[in-house]
Amino acid sequence: MKKNVLIIGAGGVAKVVAHKCAQHNDELGRIAIASRNISKCQAIIDSVKAKGSLKVPADIQAFSLNALDIEATKALIRETESQIVINVGSAFLNMSVLRACIDTGVAYLDTAIHEEPGKICETPPWYGNYEWKHLEECQQKNVTAILGVGFDPGVVNAYAALAKQEHFDRIDSIDILDVNAGSHGKYFATNFDPEINFREFTGQVYSWQNSQWTTNTMFEVKRTDDLPVVGEQNLYLTGHDEVHSISKNLGVPNVRFWMSFGEHYINVFTVLKNLGLLSEQPVKTAEGLEVVPLKVVKAVLPDPASLAPGYTGKTCIGDLVKGTKNGQPHEVFIYNVADHEDAFAETDSQGISYTAGVPPVAAALLVARGEWDVQRMVNVEELPAEPFLKALDVMGLPTRIKDEHGDRPWDQSL
Repeated sequence: MKKNVLIIGAGGVAKVVAHKCAQHNDELGRIAIASRNISKCQAIIDSVKAKGSLKVPADIQAFSLNALDIEATKALIRETESQIVINVGSAFLNMSVLRACIDTGVAYLDTAIHEEPGKICETPPWYGNYEWKHLEECQQKNVTAILGVGFDPGVVNAYAALAKQEHFDRIDSIDILDVNAGSHGKYFATNFDPEINFREFTGQVYSWQNSQWTTNTMFEVKRTDDLPVVGEQNLYLTGHDEVHSISKNLGVPNVRFWMSFGEHYINVFTVLKNLGLLSEQPVKTAEGLEVVPLKVVKAVLPDPASLAPGYTGKTCIGDLVKGTKNGQPHEVFIYNVADHEDAFAETDSQGISYTAGVPPVAAALLVARGEWDVQRMVNVEELPAEPFLKALDVMGLPTRIKDEHGDRPWDQSL
């Protein structure tokens, strides 16, 4: 049984992770938080204490860490006696933190795919470029590494696995629908790290269609859906991490990811991109300074964590799955609805951070209990879905299913 958690990162998602780990510290043991900015770590600890999140009395420690420094990360893992590392720092850190975990033999969890600063939308499948190169090593060293265990990727992968395991004889398509119908009141902002957010949308849009990779441009393909609670929404075909693992692991011929955007976001994004301000490549100013335009844009936009107070509305994220059951056409929508104000009341965070931060803690609990301590590298769809979804039900992210029988909790008998 594994205990003691090291959280790497100190943004909005890390705050949720810390609150949820504290709520379950009777099982997870000691909690440590590390990032370059130790004051941000301390602010998270202050929030946890102010909310009374600790289930049993304990200290939470803050540490200054450059997680690109593998030896420093290994030393901190040993110093804190952590057996589970939850990496919710920048996606640029993944391979360094994974290496530290493999070398120290501790469990590794992250919420997004690894990225290299100078590269965008590499050749699919994306996991094959970095993470999956360590499959054999994790297996040989009995290291548990659970990739992409946020909401999307993460929970939506479990929804896909549940659909395959319990609801279909054959799946023809999985369309992941991600809607944020909330309002933060700012002129323009992103709900998570602006640099990572924009990088998702400036390259090729890869989707898995007819059992092959298909490319489009951002905002080229649109659909409109009437979804539970949030109503009618416009969604756009977008590249995303989970498409690259589900297409490989579940054998489904069509896997696509769709995200909702308002016209204002699209207009601002288009202007920024056309001006070259979303480029990840450095440029020189007239004064001879070398800057990366995308990093400048990130610097002037609101910190996503600062959006939480006053954020209103709800999210709706789920899998629309189509195929056959008992020889008949079958369709289900497996989804969750989260509320920004509820998330803030519980964790001082907005709903996007909440949906991304709760799942890795649920996964950590399953690792601690031994249910998901698989001692190899996996994506979420390769693991039993039911214990994960049951944990999420009681941790604030309940799952529902909508099909021909109505709209109900996912585990409710018909």
